[in-house]
Amino acid sequence: MTRSASTPSSSPAPDTPQSSNSKHRPVYIVDGARTPFIKARGQPGPFTPVDLAVQCGRPLLLRQPMPADAFDQVILGCVNVLPEEMNPARIAALRLGMGEAMTAITVQINCGSGMQSIDTAYKYIRDGDSDLILAGGAEALSKAPMMLTEDAARWLAGLNSASSPQDYARQLAQFSPGQFKPEISLVKGLTDPIVGLSMGQTAEVLAQQFNITRQQADEYAVSSHQRLAKAQEEGWLDNEVIPSIAPDGTLYKHDDGVRADTTVEALAKLKAAFEPPYGQVTPGNSSQVTDGASWVILASEEAVKKHGLEPIAEIKDSEWSALDPKIMGLGPTLASTAILKRLKSGLNDIDLWEINEAFAAQVLACTAAWEDPEFCRVALNLDEPMGKLDPERLNVDGGAVAIGHPVGTSGNRIVLHLVNALRRKSLKRGIATECIGGGQSGAMLIETV
Repeated sequence: MTRSASTPSSSPAPDTPQSSNSKHRPVYIVDGARTPFIKARGQPGPFTPVDLAVQCGRPLLLRQPMPADAFDQVILGCVNVLPEEMNPARIAALRLGMGEAMTAITVQINCGSGMQSIDTAYKYIRDGDSDLILAGGAEALSKAPMMLTEDAARWLAGLNSASSPQDYARQLAQFSPGQFKPEISLVKGLTDPIVGLSMGQTAEVLAQQFNITRQQADEYAVSSHQRLAKAQEEGWLDNEVIPSIAPDGTLYKHDDGVRADTTVEALAKLKAAFEPPYGQVTPGNSSQVTDGASWVILASEEAVKKHGLEPIAEIKDSEWSALDPKIMGLGPTLASTAILKRLKSGLNDIDLWEINEAFAAQVLACTAAWEDPEFCRVALNLDEPMGKLDPERLNVDGGAVAIGHPVGTSGNRIVLHLVNALRRKSLKRGIATECIGGGQSGAMLIETV
């Protein structure tokens, strides 16, 4: 079967993991925390992106041995930036008490923004430009603004520019209620302007290409919820998730989109969301629209010694790749395979994998693509398939189908959770990776210390 892909590309990379370069310094993750991910429920949530960043950032900084102003800079991923919070990284840094001299930048690469913040910090430290960086992601999708149509904007502009009572009256007479039906910015933002497909429709393309059935996607979704519910019940997320308190006093302690009692039979009753009536992708096997923030602290060896820090993991390599936006969900296979080639390793030589669950069908398509001889030959330049990824190594505590996908945060969360899961299981090596709207992907190789 011919795969509909233009030749994918990856960022230039050496033949060995980046950290092996003699000029590169080791980069450590020393701590991290996130908020609970709060499911959007049809109205603005209690927190802005900066609110969320502060909610988990303040306790994280308070438990460090160094003062908040000891950092060199702050880097924050955020996609849905609110008008009142332009450059949320800087606002968060100031609200966190990191000092007026603290430089802070906001990065945006759609779903990869939270990982981009870590990768940018990693390379600053690796190359000797910084020693201690707070890198995160924050997103409040429930606060995505409603927009006026262009017709409404033109009518308002005409009203505002009327030069006489007569002109004003003529403009008023042209009023039509239909002009003021709002457009949902989130829907526009999740539609690719180049290929004209929503992110859900790109998942439908992959389901068709790799014969992912509705039942397979629903079974995967149920597993995601069950794994997250078990992680919550066992307390495996307690050190990772810091409770958040809303202005009205409501306490958010856990990711609240989990449905531990969901079943394949229940999900089968849901209608296709993007390609009705026969599509595979439904609200039940897609990532949830959520609000949340996450931070990790990155440090050089010098900073570790200076401040008495205890590294929990080392970032060994990273990769960014691109491909046809219509099949953006296959991006993790490109970025991750590039890292595996440098390691001269196979899929199951990696102890744990975090592949962000934008859609159940999309994750299943990635694992199917690694088994497909033609895809591996054409898209990955391999002589033979990568093989079957052991499902027990993948998203062991659930993923975005159950936890949610605050777009600018998820890439940060999967790195943080990968570190924690590896440490809990006394394992060494993991890869975190995600697909990115617009036809890109990121991957990061982590080793526990």
